Amino acid sequence: MCFLRRPGASAGWIWWRMLRQVIHRGLQSFFYKLGLFVSRHPVFFLTVPAVLTIIFGFSLLNRFQPDTDLESLVAPSHSLAKIERSLASSLFSLDQSKSQLYSDLHTPGRYGRVILLSKPGGNILHQADVILQIHRAVLEMKDGRSSFIGHQLGGVMEVPNSKDQRVKSARAIQITYYLQTYGSVTQDLIGEKWESEFCKLMHKMQLDHQDLQLYSLASFSLWKDFHQTSLLARGKILVSLMLILLTATLSSSMKDCLRSKPFLGLLGVLTICISSVTAAGIFFITDGKYNSTLLGIPFFAMGHGTKGVFELLSGWRRTRENLPFKDRVADAYSDVMVSYTMTSSLYFIAFGMGASPFTNIEAVKVFCQNMCVSILLNYFYIFSFFGSCLVFAGQLEQNRYHSIFCCKIPSAEYLDRKPVWFQTMMNDGHQHTSHHETNPYQHHFIQHFLREHYNEWITNIYVKPFVVILYLIYASFSFMGCLQINDGANIINLLASESPSVSYALIQQKYFSNYSPVIGFYIYEPLEYWNGTVQEDLKTLSQGFNTVSWIEQYYQYLRVGNISATNKSNFISILQSSFLKKPQFQHFKNDIIFSKAGDENNIIASRLYLVARTSENTQREAVELLEKLRPLSLIQSIKFIVFNPTFVFMDHYGLSVTMPVLISGFGILLVLILTFFLVIHPLGNFWLILSVTSIELGVLGLMTLWNVDMDCISILCLIYTLNFAIDHCAPLLYTFVLATEHTRTQCIKNSLQEHGTAILQNVSSFLIGLVPLLFVPSNLTFTLFKCLLLAGSCTLLHCFVILPVFLTFFPPSKKHHKKKKRAKRKEREEIECIEIQENPDHVTAV
Repeated sequence: MCFLRRPGASAGWIWWRMLRQVIHRGLQSFFYKLGLFVSRHPVFFLTVPAVLTIIFGFSLLNRFQPDTDLESLVAPSHSLAKIERSLASSLFSLDQSKSQLYSDLHTPGRYGRVILLSKPGGNILHQADVILQIHRAVLEMKDGRSSFIGHQLGGVMEVPNSKDQRVKSARAIQITYYLQTYGSVTQDLIGEKWESEFCKLMHKMQLDHQDLQLYSLASFSLWKDFHQTSLLARGKILVSLMLILLTATLSSSMKDCLRSKPFLGLLGVLTICISSVTAAGIFFITDGKYNSTLLGIPFFAMGHGTKGVFELLSGWRRTRENLPFKDRVADAYSDVMVSYTMTSSLYFIAFGMGASPFTNIEAVKVFCQNMCVSILLNYFYIFSFFGSCLVFAGQLEQNRYHSIFCCKIPSAEYLDRKPVWFQTMMNDGHQHTSHHETNPYQHHFIQHFLREHYNEWITNIYVKPFVVILYLIYASFSFMGCLQINDGANIINLLASESPSVSYALIQQKYFSNYSPVIGFYIYEPLEYWNGTVQEDLKTLSQGFNTVSWIEQYYQYLRVGNISATNKSNFISILQSSFLKKPQFQHFKNDIIFSKAGDENNIIASRLYLVARTSENTQREAVELLEKLRPLSLIQSIKFIVFNPTFVFMDHYGLSVTMPVLISGFGILLVLILTFFLVIHPLGNFWLILSVTSIELGVLGLMTLWNVDMDCISILCLIYTLNFAIDHCAPLLYTFVLATEHTRTQCIKNSLQEHGTAILQNVSSFLIGLVPLLFVPSNLTFTLFKCLLLAGSCTLLHCFVILPVFLTFFPPSKKHHKKKKRAKRKEREEIECIEIQENPDHVTAV
């Protein structure tokens, strides 16, 4: 066999093209056979998924367990702050510090906190009797608990021109009760019960003292309010499901009662629901625990699954009506499942990369693992369960049964004798079907709108300049937002918005945000504290901080007493025998670790407390402090670590949450590049990469402008946006680059006409299903709503506005298709002339 090669084309390029065609046709042939197999055994493929759902659905109810460890979920798993906490705890045990205000320096442990706020213009200091009454009520909650009371004043006004900074008034006071649990499980359970009673007591005190506002918080409050989102969202998710069912049903309907498929739209959504239930059951069987971030999985799975449903439905409409229904199902599979398999594979790759060990946030890892299972089951349920439903619907259509009432449709002569309302209900399209019309499905209202109105409008030469201007505005806002990305280290973003934890945090930020959290400064090696150079180094390190330090107090004690301690023996001797014996300095014993070697005492470790002056944005400034102090520990001669429990959540949080989306994006990009020469036309992948990048950056920039921080929820939405964009742009772009029409404009019109209905059906169902999330009083669901709304809107904008215009004046060119058609037409004319010359009677016969 020989191959003719057009000028300028290399043999290698022809072989690549042949290979791509062989792979594509091989996949189409495989899915054609799969469609035939499903259409011949519909009962089996309908029963097996239903049985799996029943089996795993019961396990979902039996093994449901919420995850109660919030720190392990949302804090970076591999964090330097956790190592520093272990070192600090090994040096200064938690039990030793329970008599101090800073006892929550290693770990918050069990505690109860309350902020008492006076009315506007009031002075909390004038209500000391009420404060003491509340305090005594707390101390009477004995139950074997040992507590320490720490207090702080907020909203302080000082006496003018006061040398000793005397307090004139204060608006609020914060009291903290730390509990001893000794690390025992039993003690921990008793402490949890104490905290519960503490919150009830504060609620009762609020009712008794209306002149004060009480805001209480316990150590379990964060987890409780995090889990509260799931309870608040249950009803709204059901409403969302009903809206999606209604939208899918209506968008799949037609006036033609024979070809309308409302039940297929309904069954398609139910297919995704039962596959999600099965995936959840598998997750819980494998000892998975539920957390509120998993609320996004139903929406993620629905957005991808219903795309496959509507594409199969569109593929059915593109098949020839005179074929047997089994062949039509096979044709629909051959037409649709190649693209759906590719997008499902990219979903699995993206979320599989998110579930890899490179992901440092446990909540993101668990979500991605669950999403991978959901994607696999979605794919299986689409071609099995929904494919069986498509077979039965096709059989009803072939036998001319009504799509809703499932009764035989009367003949046209019988309908003409009936009333108008009866004709409307039983109309099968015979009135508006002409002899020249080959596709009666063109009367679907979305298909009709795109073909008759939208396609002509969007490709109009006068509309294109406005679309270009619109894209420039979109790109500029996206770029501006990408420059203002905020880390989402604030855990308040994941809690129910009207919860006690959020109310407490807002009041605390308003009245107690003048200073940063207390930072522990741990010197973990022997140091010559009596050396003047070391003293200067310590002063340099603590410069700019308010310090609570045994060193400063000791130096002042020596200066006041005019005592000389310039050598090691005198320094340690006076410290132990004199300074630490004084009642006002005895609490510093817990901040120094002595060791004895023979008759000589040494200081092997010590700690100081640092507090920085901050503005209202305490969270960001605490991160900046951490980033400034840590490098100093590497370049200074003094070996130290700094730690506060909040550092566990802040430590490299920005890098931790952005890593999954970077890895997922790189994985998808790598797959698209590797398959660059395996798809039918390489320009399809090139345009797909550009479109997905534009959508991803647009969502990232716009969500930043919408005050969405980079937390675990928003980063999961960004991973999903990558796949959602590919899901909708890929079929449109590949159809365009493979089209053989005369002009690019005609090619994009045909692409929109072929895939626009499924895209519009899916995105509209997806966006309508998000509306109930607005009514869930939770910061987590509000973030989910914002990100998914932007993902759907930006994808819709690109598919129906930006790409249809930009593809009309960018490659691929369609001129070679014109040349091919002209050459074929000329060749055909020459052959006809030769035949006529050889057979002159042919003209007479004609």
